[in-house]
Parts: sequence; structure tokens; C-alpha cells
Amino acid sequence: MDTGLRLHWRVRRNTSLVLSGRRSIKEFPVPTDSNDVLRQKLERKKEELNKRLDRITANLRRGYETDSKERAKQLEDSEVVDALGNEARDEIAKISSALRRIESGLYGLCTQCGSEIEHGRLEAHPYAGGCIDCARMDEHRRTRR
Repeated sequence: MDTGLRLHWRVRRNTSLVLSGRRSIKEFPVPTDSNDVLRQKLERKKEELNKRLDRITANLRRGYETDSKERAKQLEDSEVVDALGNEARDEIAKISSALRRIESGLYGLCTQCGSEIEHGRLEAHPYAGGCIDCARMDEHRRTRR
């Protein structure tokens, strides 16, 4: 359904984010102090995950025992460790995306619908790219497959 509403974003000298549509203009302040703290927090988390990923990679590269029972156990463990590595890579990608949104002045706005992401959601998931409604829709789509 086309509502005829066209939204345009722009950052005004890193002090505010302007959302303009056909009928209105809404301005969101960009709180630089809190974004600096958040950026540091996300960068520390990303560094921690990269170190964890290095340990996981080293663990997966080590050799296997010649004993067949021990080798089977090591292969099983490797699958679990590989899954943990995939989760770390996914989280690193989300953090990198959040850092890019902070730099562009779009942090805190849903990447899908453009609405403001609730503060509580960002506190719980600082690299969330979507509002809770869009996240629920995505989850619903994934579970229906």
C-alpha cells in the first residue's frame, strides 16, 4: 500500500537529524556525549569478540588425536566451537553496523521503518538496528520458513 509519504533524512552539522516528509519535518538531536560513550563501549565489545574469535580459530586449527574415539569427540567439540565462532562473527557485524550508524548520525533509528528505537531496547541491545515491531516481524518471517 502506497501512502504517498516520502521520507528524506539528513544530518545537520552533527547536531541534529532531520526527517522530512510531505506533511511535516521532525528533528532529532544527536547527543554526541552519549554517542561517544556508546562508541567506546561498542568498540571494546568488538575488540573482545575479535580476541574470542582468534582463540576459536586457533582451537579449530589444532591437530586431532589418532585415537578414533578421541578424534570423534574432538570433531564434535569443533562443531560447537565453530558455531560459537559464527555467532561471534555475526555479533561483530552488528556492532560494526551500529558504529557506522553512529558516525552517520542515524543511530537509534530503525533501519527498516525509520521510527525511533526505544531507549530500553538500545540499552539491552546497543547494536540493535531495528525497532521492536520490525524485529518481531523479522522473527515471525524467520519462524514461518
